[in-house]
Amino acid sequence: MSASRPYILVLYYSRSGATRTMAEQMVAGVESIAGIDARLRTVPPVSTTCEAVDPEIPAEGAVYATLDDLRHCAGLALGSPTRFGNMAAPLKHYLDGTSELWINGALIDKPATAFTSTASLHGGQEATLLTMLVPLLHLGMVYAGVPYSESGLTETTSGGTPYGTSHLAGTASDRSVDDIERTLARAQGKRLARLALALHALREEK
Repeated sequence: MSASRPYILVLYYSRSGATRTMAEQMVAGVESIAGIDARLRTVPPVSTTCEAVDPEIPAEGAVYATLDDLRHCAGLALGSPTRFGNMAAPLKHYLDGTSELWINGALIDKPATAFTSTASLHGGQEATLLTMLVPLLHLGMVYAGVPYSESGLTETTSGGTPYGTSHLAGTASDRSVDDIERTLARAQGKRLARLALALHALREEK
C-alpha cells in the first residue's frame, strides 16, 4: 500500500469469524478499483473489569485501529455482528473515542458504509445497520448503501439489504458466508472505493 494513495479503512469487530470474512470481501472489492487501497483493521474486545489489558497486537487477524487510521482515510467501511439490533460494544467504544475528529471535522464529506452478521434471519440486520449509520452522520460522513442494481439483493434468502451487506450466520454461528453475500460485500467495497476517489478529488479542489 502506497503512503501517498488514498485508502478505505475497513474496520470491523468479529467474534466467530463471519464479520471478518465479510470485511475481507469488502477489501477485495476496494482493491479491485485502481488508484485506491484498503486498510483492514479491528478493535479489541471490551472487558467487564477495568484491570484487564488486551495485548497491543492481537494474536490473529487484523491489527487494532488507531484514531489516525480513521483520521486519514478516504472512506470507511464499518462492520459488526448485531447485539440486540445494535453494533457490538467494542466497535461502539472505538467510535465513542472519535470526538476529536468530530470537533475538527476530519471526516466531513468522506463516504462510509456498514455491514453486519446475525444469528437469525430476523435478528436485527437492518436495525443494526441503521444504528451504525447514526454516528457516521454525526461525523459528517456521506453514507452509501447497496443499490438495487445489485441483483443479489432480490435473490438472497439469507443476507443483503440496501442499507448494507448482511450475513446469516445461524444460531451456532456455523453457516459460512455464501456466494451472494460475498458478491454483495465486494460490490459494496467497489462502490465505496469509487465514491471515495470522487469525493477525495472534490475535497482536494477546496
